[in-house]
Amino acid sequence: MFWKKYGYEINESQLIVNGTGKWEIGGPASDTGVTGRKIVVDTYGGMGRIGGGCFSGKDPTKVDRSAAYAARFIAKNIVAARLSDRCEVQLAYAIGQRDPVGKAIETFGTAKSDAKVIDDFAWSLVDLSVKGILEKFDLKRPIYQQTARYGHFGYEEYPWEKIVS
Repeated sequence: MFWKKYGYEINESQLIVNGTGKWEIGGPASDTGVTGRKIVVDTYGGMGRIGGGCFSGKDPTKVDRSAAYAARFIAKNIVAARLSDRCEVQLAYAIGQRDPVGKAIETFGTAKSDAKVIDDFAWSLVDLSVKGILEKFDLKRPIYQQTARYGHFGYEEYPWEKIVS
């Protein structure tokens, strides 16, 4: 395959191409939202890295929104558990796959525990499937007018801002 000429060894069984097996409607008609609206404010005021997706106008079944909430929840709880002083959680999803295809935790050199301890703690906090995130944070209820107006993070009434005991 083409990647061999670039020196990569890739097992074709690990590739995901058209993960759902069908593609009926593409483009903005299938995944619309208020894309780009307040994209940096929606995240962390420029602190957290973003993949380019905005979430103020997306419904919670879109991982642009729901996985950002889950990542925030995990990162806050890692810091609250005193496993690190700083934390960023990275999640990557592919259409048609139940679970994230990529997960990573960056502590920026502030880890106070072994990486395995942090990983075990982090990944036990929430089922990272879309269904799991929707259920964990009860995201099908009408709370989004407030998030669009005041931002998505830093308000204790949001379930993704809670600290586990």
